[in-house]
Formats: sequence, structure tokens, C-alpha cells
Amino acid sequence: MLNLSIPEHIRPLRNQVLEFIEQRIYPQENTLLDGDPVDRREGMRALMEETKALGLWALGHPREIGGGGLPFMDYVFVNEVIGRSPLATVAFGTHSLQDSIMLHRYASDEWREKYLQPLVAGEVFPSFGMTEPEVASSDPTQLQTHAELDGDEWVINGRKWFTSGAASAAYTTCMCRTEGPDTPDHSAFSQIVVPTDTPGYNIIRDVKVMGEYEGHYEVEYDNVRVPKDNLLGPRGQGFKIAQDRLGPGRIFHCMRWLGQAQRAFDLMCDRANNRVAFGKSLGEHQQIQKFIFDSACEIQASRLLTLHAAQKIDQGDEARIEIGLIKVYGASMLHNVIDRAIQVHGAKGVTEDTPLERMYRHARFARIYDGADEVHVQTTARRILRAFARNEGFDFGLR
Repeated sequence: MLNLSIPEHIRPLRNQVLEFIEQRIYPQENTLLDGDPVDRREGMRALMEETKALGLWALGHPREIGGGGLPFMDYVFVNEVIGRSPLATVAFGTHSLQDSIMLHRYASDEWREKYLQPLVAGEVFPSFGMTEPEVASSDPTQLQTHAELDGDEWVINGRKWFTSGAASAAYTTCMCRTEGPDTPDHSAFSQIVVPTDTPGYNIIRDVKVMGEYEGHYEVEYDNVRVPKDNLLGPRGQGFKIAQDRLGPGRIFHCMRWLGQAQRAFDLMCDRANNRVAFGKSLGEHQQIQKFIFDSACEIQASRLLTLHAAQKIDQGDEARIEIGLIKVYGASMLHNVIDRAIQVHGAKGVTEDTPLERMYRHARFARIYDGADEVHVQTTARRILRAFARNEGFDFGLR
């Protein structure tokens, strides 16, 4: 039975995480997001050390790799409040969760030994190289980066971009074609671990996004040579491994979106109660009341969809239909709520005096990364129609 309530056993931990974010992270956001790079690194390291001292570090990582070992559903509720600030994912060590799990499951003993413990500890950072500038990412079977086995080494050539964090990462997991043209596309790609100091791994530029340099790097692979044991999992299984990563990852994205939406909603309601226009508070005007009503409905609907998908994944289901629904609806919800909050704040809403303008820019990405909305709409609708064609139907888990 799906329960929207925060479980009582996880509520104290969730509240502790939220209190840290509100008291320690919010006041430093402008400085750590826009300040001097050296000060930013030192400030983030200080926050990371604080969460470690409080026992709040890497809560969702499996215990056997050095994490807090929170069960999936418990961590979902914690991740919701971590999503309230872009700094919190690093401050609490959640940024490396999926990469750590992928190394733990699929990497060779050498790479687990070299990277896994430092990754979980926050001593090194990962990056993932999939998107390419000349190829539609909605059809990843068209990726052009390729690797050929030359003796005991893979030789990789190609160009990626949006390899987020590449300049500070210890390695990039590169998705590339390793099999010949006769191999079916979905069995032709592999993931290979590439240390970022490997000769031929060339960072071309930090791609400016929405007016800011956010560390979304374009990277050239120019005859990059790495040992054949750098393969992550079996040859040709790159897409399967990616799906193992993306399914739970999309749940965490959507829960973080809920955290951001809740923060925007809180700011909107506070502004509506305290700002006076035409002799009464903004909240007494019907149009503002409609903003509050619509936002409350969308947040709660998105939360129900997300928790339902999380529950199915926790039970061992791939939940592909449910994930498709929340990816599209959650991204739209996030944009709508932040947009209304900005409108209620007026000119102040587009300044750095509130976090809303930054949240608004980041919300626009949500409809693109981890699969464009249009692709999720198409594939999800097809899955539902195929279920009906098999006389299985789709009852939204109500029966």
C-alpha cells in the first residue's frame, strides 16, 4: 500500500538534513556558487567535513562500500530535502551515488580498488561521457565515439560534450561503440573507464549554459589508450548498464525537483502573505490564490507519481512506464512552480536576492537531460498501448 507520509523512523534524520541545509548551506549559496574558485572549493570541503562529522555523509551509498546504507525508499525521502539546494548534493556526498554503485557492480578489481573508496569518501569526483555535439542524444544508438581493441588496449576516438565536472574528475566513464556494424545497435556499445589524465583526453571548452559556466565540458578523445580491463561490465552491455544507472537516478532527480519546488512554494506563500498591493496582501488577490492552488496540486500529484515509481523499483520492477510519467510531469511541475513564485516576487524574483532566478534556469534543463520529454512521452505511450494490445491493460497500480 502506497503511503505518502514520511515514515516515522526516517523523519528525525530527514529533519536533521533539512536543518543543516537551511542553517549552513542556504546562507553560503551565493558565495559558493558564484565566488572565487579557490574559496568555493574550500567552502565546499568545509561543508563536506561537517556532514561527515554529523554522520550525514553518503547516506544512500551501500554500507559494504563505505556508505550510510539507507534503504532505497528511506533515502528517497531524504533526497527530497537534499534537492532544495544544488550545493547539498555535494555537501552530503550524494553526487557520486550512481557512479559508485556502477563501479561496485561492474568494474574490475583494479578500478574498484583505485576509485571506489575515494569516490564514496568524496576525495575524488566522477564524470560520465555520453552526449555528443553532432548526434541527437534522443537516439543514443547513433553515437559516433568508438573504441577498437589493439592488443591489450582500447583506443578511443570521438568527441563528447556535457561531460559534467570533467575538469575536476578523476575519470570519465565513456560510452562508445566497441562492436562492428553487423552487431545490433543496442548490443554494440560499451562503457569504458578513462582516467582524465590519460594522453589524448583533451578538454576543449567549458560550455556556457544559460549565461553561466557550469562545468559542462566538451571533451575530445584523440587516440586515447587505456587497458582493456577498463571496460565497465561485459562488452556490448553499455546500454543495459546505463539503464541500471538511469532508472533509480531519475527517481532521485524527481525527488530533488520536489525539494526545489517545495522551496519555491514556501517562498511564494511567504511573499503572498507579507507583500501588500492595492491595500491588501498579495494572497488576498484571486489570481495569486490560483497560483498557490495550482502549485499545491502539481507538487502533490508529482510526489504521488514519484513515490509510486520509487516503490515499484524498490520491489524489483523496472517501472519504465512510471518513470516516464514522472520524468515528464515532474519537469513541467518544477518549471511551473518556480515560474509562479518568480511572478509573485515581481522584479525581486529575477535578482540574486532570492534563489529563484537560478532555480528557474536550472529547471529548464530538466525537460532535456536524462532523455527529452518528447521521447519519454512517445516511449511511455507505446508501452501502455502494447500492454493493452496484450490484453494486460494499465491500471496505475490501483488494483
